[in-house]
Amino acid sequence: MSQATAMSLEFPARVQRALMRGAGHLPPGLLRFVGQWGRVNADGDRLAPEMALTGWVAERLPAFALAGKSVEQARADVRANASTMAEKLPPMAVEEDLVIDGPGGPIPATRYRAEVDSAGIVVFFHGGGWVEGDRVSHDNLVRRLAISTGADIVSVDYRLAPEHRFPAAVDDALAAWRHAVATAPAWGVPTDRIAVAGDSAGGNLAAVVAQQVRGDDVTPCLQMLIYPVTDASTKRPSRLEFATGLYLTDEHMDWFLDNYVPDVEQRTDPRVSPLLADDLAGLAPAYVIVAGFDPLRDEGIAYADRLKEADVPVTLDRAGSLMHAFANMTLISPDARAAVDRIGAALAFALR
Repeated sequence: MSQATAMSLEFPARVQRALMRGAGHLPPGLLRFVGQWGRVNADGDRLAPEMALTGWVAERLPAFALAGKSVEQARADVRANASTMAEKLPPMAVEEDLVIDGPGGPIPATRYRAEVDSAGIVVFFHGGGWVEGDRVSHDNLVRRLAISTGADIVSVDYRLAPEHRFPAAVDDALAAWRHAVATAPAWGVPTDRIAVAGDSAGGNLAAVVAQQVRGDDVTPCLQMLIYPVTDASTKRPSRLEFATGLYLTDEHMDWFLDNYVPDVEQRTDPRVSPLLADDLAGLAPAYVIVAGFDPLRDEGIAYADRLKEADVPVTLDRAGSLMHAFANMTLISPDARAAVDRIGAALAFALR
């Protein structure tokens, strides 16, 4: 049992989680009935009703907002909100806290394995705008992935901004990847069965790692990019279409970037904006999943397009009814559960 990811819920949070669980198991017919009046985006996608409700709550309750508060409070709120969204999942066969040697000091991580044997390793980087999030906030997601892939999931607590600005997170992500490669034989895993994955800012780091290790003896068998940040240098139409009311806002993204990489000139560095790399040829195969109602949707699509143009095998999964952070909302959303199941299946296939 990981001591780092254990988190007890106080009574109000337990009540909130019970309500969330009930909302997530409403009859499909009722959800379809309510959903027919949902918001429709410019591409014709209709927002799932449970996503609309979550966005509405986040806009009105400060505890659910990602920004507009101190960094310390934002981190605490993300942790607490994640705990109320946690599902009841089977125990892991292996749940081990690790310490990885990093360029700036020890990097905490947790290894999850659902079965006695492992199908491979997935090095996972959490989202949170490089400012928030940790192993606790993404514990539910990585447990789901451990179950669906049969692999060891290594969830990495890289250094966060503003205490540690760019490129600290990138340096830690690379160190974590190389640790997994070096440790794989001891875990009984062939080095050709190691993938890299992450959501949002973590998806950015996964993409950057895939670029930085291109040409190494060991490269990822898959880069799993879940609504990734790929271009911090500009705002595409989805940043404007979904600027407010859908959990992640345009204002939040500005705040995250100002904390992570305040020097605007650095935002064109491919280690911040992997979409802007001169050459994407020879990168690991990619699975890019974007949400239909996400400010980051268009840059995720643009990255998938560039990978395809560079002859990199890529799958673009457009989860049209969902919004940003859906991978942490599987408790309440059937569509989110289906999307995370696809993510797990794609990883499992790549690790075969």
